[in-house]
Amino acid sequence: MEYSHFKEHTDRVVESCSRVIVGKEETVRLIFISFLCSGHVLLEDVPGTGKTMLLKAFARTVGSRFKRIQFTPDLLPSDLTGINFYNQKTGEFQFREGPLFTNIVLADEINRATPRTQSSLLEAMEESQITVDGVTYPMAEPFFVMATQNPVESYGTFPLPEAQLDRFFMRLSLGYMTREQEMEVVSRPSTADILNSLEPVVSPEVIQEMKELYTKVRVQKDVLGYMMDIVEKTRTESRFVTGVSTRGAIALYKASQAMAASLGRDFVIPEDVKAAAPWVLSHRIISRGGESFEDARNRRAGILLGQGKSLKETLESVHMVVEGVNTATAAYEMAHKYNVEMPIVEEAYNILYNGRNAREAVLLLMTREKREEK
Repeated sequence: MEYSHFKEHTDRVVESCSRVIVGKEETVRLIFISFLCSGHVLLEDVPGTGKTMLLKAFARTVGSRFKRIQFTPDLLPSDLTGINFYNQKTGEFQFREGPLFTNIVLADEINRATPRTQSSLLEAMEESQITVDGVTYPMAEPFFVMATQNPVESYGTFPLPEAQLDRFFMRLSLGYMTREQEMEVVSRPSTADILNSLEPVVSPEVIQEMKELYTKVRVQKDVLGYMMDIVEKTRTESRFVTGVSTRGAIALYKASQAMAASLGRDFVIPEDVKAAAPWVLSHRIISRGGESFEDARNRRAGILLGQGKSLKETLESVHMVVEGVNTATAAYEMAHKYNVEMPIVEEAYNILYNGRNAREAVLLLMTREKREEK
């Protein structure tokens, strides 16, 4: 297979999935890259943004079996892996496979399950095998997990420890559609009909060829040095408690190779590293505030707004749901509804929607007329 064919196959996968999920071509490309690298994806987003539909479309596009597992606090490890049951007809114990024995798994709201159940899934991801009652069973090939969690809700959840987060190849977010994209989706007849009409655009043989071909993409010494500069900076930066692990460095190397191949090249350039790094590394970094680098999206959005970026430009740059935007909007609407004076909320709203410069907003707040506390 030539690298030009690699690009053509990648473009077909992206185009097919985009018939169902509008405007998320880059996310689909990153998911396909993770799939080819035998990695797994953690998708953080609020409910209703199309996560399940996206993975169903992806499974149909690559011709793989798909299962969705809803994670809940009462879900047991055996509910994932399977059980040995006594067959009265044969007088022997038989193994009944769990839902993990498929090609593509959607682990929906993984942080709602207990750590013990989470670990059983992560073992399958890491080892590509499952052990039940001392017997080891290999996973299907290919085996790909996309786990989801809601970044807003925390009640009744069990956050993934850093060691488990590190086992995800990438952490992505779909985010909201643009106004035009959402109008297109809302007005079309049926997304389910489009999904059901999808046919595989790549065969298992082609996928295997692509998995082998991307590993042959050349990485020059200076580009490898550039990768290691990024990794080492995360370990020496004073803002971070922990930097990127060796597993993370290997993931960045693989993702950069696959990114180059998906664009039709047999060599990696710094732009490939830049395109992959935020998604491969962000969840592996812990800041001194105790939050992961990607969890600081509200701070990043605030910095961009403070630099004079518009709300649209800010959201496009962050590439993730920024909860503070919705919170500020809701607070503004409630304040006006109940006639409560909230000057900081008022100025935040002006910055978001009325084009107010952040410096000007701060100046207005600092010089406003003083009032006695009641």
